[in-house]
Amino acid sequence: MKQLIEYLAKSLVEHPEQVQVTVQKNNDNLVLELKVANEDLGRIIGQKGQTVKAIRQLLTAAATKTKTKVSLIVQE
Repeated sequence: MKQLIEYLAKSLVEHPEQVQVTVQKNNDNLVLELKVANEDLGRIIGQKGQTVKAIRQLLTAAATKTKTKVSLIVQE
């Protein structure tokens, strides 16, 4: 899951070296926190949140294979 988010985020941003993904595990739940440069935040969120919504949908689809619950938090 972490590699998927890193790949997607690095593909979208201008400063891929500043992409950081941290994983926290609670029972069957995974919480992924994504940090990017301030000027790249708009690229990750997208217009009306469409880009981050698409990333979350891909993450959910990948998580169903392993039967885990996943959430993505974008940090400023």
